[in-house]
Amino acid sequence: MPRAVSGIVSRKRHKKILKSAKGYWGARGKLFRNARETVDRAFVFAYRDRKVRKRDFRMLWIARINAAARLEGLSYSRFMHGLKVANIEMDRKILADMAVNDPASFKKLADISKSLPAN
Repeated sequence: MPRAVSGIVSRKRHKKILKSAKGYWGARGKLFRNARETVDRAFVFAYRDRKVRKRDFRMLWIARINAAARLEGLSYSRFMHGLKVANIEMDRKILADMAVNDPASFKKLADISKSLPAN
């Protein structure tokens, strides 16, 4: 009886990893063991950085809103609190876009936020 080897399965697994490692420098894109280590690490970074991207964008939006609010004489926290008190529910992405591309409407929001009591 011939010895069973998992040639087809191994080749399929190796090809899948090497395809993912295409374009990597040197042995990392050519040799299976090096490619597997690098691809595994790349997948970990990709998973982590999908979360980090959301964090980074939120920080960017807050920085833009803060800069625009300061031009209107408000701090970021007072501006956001004023919007909350006025029951204006806009997310930070839209507010940041408005601060950059539509300063007139952002100014109206800032005026609404200013007119309300500080508490």
